[in-house]
Amino acid sequence: MLNSTSRLIICCILFLYTSADTTPSEQKRNKSETLLMSTIQESLQMVSRALHQTAEGNLSQPSYMQMFAISRQQAAASINSEISLAAEVFQTTLLLLKKKESRRQKRFVSASELFSLEEVELIARLSGCPPPVQPASCPIGGDSEKYRSISGVCNNRKNPLWGAASTVLARWLPAEYEDGESQPKGWNIGQQYRGFHLPPVREVSNKIMQISSEYGLEDETYSQMLVDWGQYIDHDISFTPQSTSKAAFLSGINCLHMCGNSNPCFPIQIPLHDKLFGSKSCFPFFRSAPACLNGPTHTMHPQQMLQRQQMNSITSFLDASTVYGHSVELQKMLRNCSSSEGLLAVNSEHTDTAGRAYLPFVNNPTSACIQEPGTGPPNRLECFVAGDSRVNEILPLIALHTLWVREHNRIATRLKQLNTHWSSNTIYQESRKIVGALHQIITMRDYIPKIIGKGAYDQIIGPYRGYDDTINPSVSNIFATAAFRFGHATISRHIIRLNESFQEHEHFPSLKLHQAFFSPWRIIKEGGLDPILRGLISRPAARQNQHHLMNEELTEKLMVLTIPEALDLAALNLQRGRDHGLPGYNDWRVFCGYDKVQSEADLKAVIHDSALVKRIMELYGHPDNIDVWLAGLAEDSVPGTRTGPLFACLIGKQMKMLREGDRFWWENPGVFSQQQRRELLRHSLSRVLCDNSGLTEVPTDPFRAGMYPEHFHSCNAISSMDLDAWREHPEQVFIQSTTESRLCNSDPVDGDNVLGNGEREREEEMDVIAYSIAQSSGH
Repeated sequence: MLNSTSRLIICCILFLYTSADTTPSEQKRNKSETLLMSTIQESLQMVSRALHQTAEGNLSQPSYMQMFAISRQQAAASINSEISLAAEVFQTTLLLLKKKESRRQKRFVSASELFSLEEVELIARLSGCPPPVQPASCPIGGDSEKYRSISGVCNNRKNPLWGAASTVLARWLPAEYEDGESQPKGWNIGQQYRGFHLPPVREVSNKIMQISSEYGLEDETYSQMLVDWGQYIDHDISFTPQSTSKAAFLSGINCLHMCGNSNPCFPIQIPLHDKLFGSKSCFPFFRSAPACLNGPTHTMHPQQMLQRQQMNSITSFLDASTVYGHSVELQKMLRNCSSSEGLLAVNSEHTDTAGRAYLPFVNNPTSACIQEPGTGPPNRLECFVAGDSRVNEILPLIALHTLWVREHNRIATRLKQLNTHWSSNTIYQESRKIVGALHQIITMRDYIPKIIGKGAYDQIIGPYRGYDDTINPSVSNIFATAAFRFGHATISRHIIRLNESFQEHEHFPSLKLHQAFFSPWRIIKEGGLDPILRGLISRPAARQNQHHLMNEELTEKLMVLTIPEALDLAALNLQRGRDHGLPGYNDWRVFCGYDKVQSEADLKAVIHDSALVKRIMELYGHPDNIDVWLAGLAEDSVPGTRTGPLFACLIGKQMKMLREGDRFWWENPGVFSQQQRRELLRHSLSRVLCDNSGLTEVPTDPFRAGMYPEHFHSCNAISSMDLDAWREHPEQVFIQSTTESRLCNSDPVDGDNVLGNGEREREEEMDVIAYSIAQSSGH
């Protein structure tokens, strides 16, 4: 990866090389290259200035707006950050060149008019983007056959970057930007779509998300655990980092202090007389970090190369990266490297009353998490660290992360007893493999059919037919940015905490949602995981209805506790969809094989609430203008599902690709033995709860709503896998590979022949920087 100095040296060399030309055509080329080099230098200075101002601003106590941004940035702070910064320089260079040429020609000039494919590639290289084609060779044999790499690289040997961390979110339909290249819908004041202006997203939230003051319904079938498992699994497969800059690149103005659009600032405009924001005219919104291209470009049109893309900074695979991380350095940080049992690190200061482990703290005494009121510096409880940086966002998320760290250590301890000759690394990898398989089974067997319905599951996903190396499992932009955000409408207003009799806890009562954001202290000082887990499995989920699509804890109190700032999750989701250039609702209906909605009457056929349809049409004017997240959420759900037909299609398609395109999927022959597969199927989330918490009674399916005690069973009656299936008999003992002696020092699965040695060193160096940043910010 080129740093700023290296890029400028290259520019100077190119300038000296071309300045010797003397013919008119060569002089013209020299002039163009001089303009290019000076513009790249200008872009570098702008981006560097913005980042410097951001760094200075981060020294102050973070507001809740900043805390939300921090939790969305940390995965970008490693090698991803270098790629994102290079992409920011690339985007800024294109913008400056377009502005200069548009002024010269006195008309709008697109980048695709200005540059050939070769010139686009040159600008990308000089901006610091890595070559789009990575070496294709992957390790063969040994551990690479048995265990997935931590970064997802080489899961597919023919296409090593498919599904890997730090790669571009897949596009199932081309992006739609106002300038065709990078400007989100709504960027240019006065821009019309089919004769109408797009409504500001906060206005959509005000007029659509809560058109009735009635409370949302309770789900008659499913428990709150269904909602929180969805969030947990979402964090296993997608993470789109926000821009690392909080200042506008062109002007240097702090995004928190401006209401105009200037990358990376895309503030959300506030309608007049907004009851929440009063006289404020906007609240901040930071664009997602752009991505450098990852694929071959020789077949691409320059227009495709110039469209802004976004990155998935974690692996797309259902691989329990929430537990183990997505990079070599993060994996090493999460392991207990002094253990001979392949254990994960746990908190060295605190346990629950029964001695069960908590997650470790970040290594900084001033992390950004909220503290117990009245707690002074000596008694601070810092943010937890886990495989995903968003772990501290909400208490149920902390609880699920903690459960799985305990489950890994339980499995690893047992495997060591069964196979005393195994090295620490073998135990770690085998335990990780089992935990990953359980994530896949619980999600695909127990969770997804409840969300999209058995009919859609059978039609779209169907039975497993084996690994297909022609399927790209990379998470798609539409899935991550819209479809899988359906669950935001089912989040409850409260975090229910119950005692051993499954009644309101006498010492630790239930909390309003906004009281549980970034508050890991409540886990340690207010009863541990158990009160929260009891609430998740015994209380019904919130069920959206078309009169009340999202509760006010999310549209008016998101992340607010003691500082008078607020966020609106509905507005954020809509703005993010526009930021990513998602095509509209109708385009996705056609993609899924449905007819376009061409009139208000057509819309009433898929959204039966006439008042809701009327408000949507009044706001958007034309069906083609409707944001996909809003309409997908508002569609009538199919009986027995928790989504409408469109989101069922998109979620089903993504899950099928995640399954079929994963060489290490648990059902793929050779990943586990037949006996091991049988044992894995005997396990369940209920058993994980029994083995790793103080709960002694659970439902057989914790996703289904049930009454206590009639629908609960003793943990003694809940089946469990028999780890004897992993016992290695003496005749099967193999000589430990030399890679295992490296233990926590590197990933024995990721091959240096995929990323060159220099690139690997730079990746590890940036991951170290990432965790310094993460620890100083608490995420």
